[in-house]
Amino acid sequence: MIRPCVETDLENMFLIVNDAAIAYKGVIPEDCWHEPYMAMEELAHEIRDGVIFWGWEEDGELQGVMGIQDRGPVTLIRHAYVRTERRNSGIGTKLLRHLEQLTETPILIGTWLAANWAIRFYEKNGYRMLSRVETDALLRRYWRIPERQIVTSIVLADKKWVPVEGKANLSPQRRD
Repeated sequence: MIRPCVETDLENMFLIVNDAAIAYKGVIPEDCWHEPYMAMEELAHEIRDGVIFWGWEEDGELQGVMGIQDRGPVTLIRHAYVRTERRNSGIGTKLLRHLEQLTETPILIGTWLAANWAIRFYEKNGYRMLSRVETDALLRRYWRIPERQIVTSIVLADKKWVPVEGKANLSPQRRD
């Protein structure tokens, strides 16, 4: 079952994020890895900053979470994590499809460039990697992340994103 996450889910969300994020250890730049990967205060800050988390629940327990954030002309998918033992069971795809239905604006997703499995997941679900120029501009405009993370990340976009030839499209047009 997909449902919005509530305040009482915060501890389980924290556990899911940090369990699933172990996959990044030794993959992302060493200076970007820390434990826990996302501190409780950082998770609470993301929620205060407008990330709305949805969860996949089975037998009364959250198995995965994914956030959505309205940034005006675009919507961001943020912090997509599934418990390690439940990976590759379709939970991520179900959450992604649900969140896609919540917005009419183009969807952008940022992830670590070295996280090949995450990029493959999003590409399999219809997203395409954007150019380095677009990625840099979009990460600076719509995300609040450190410079080091910007240069080691990539942005993927859904089919509603219409790129402008040779430069970052910061005023997206709708493709219907």
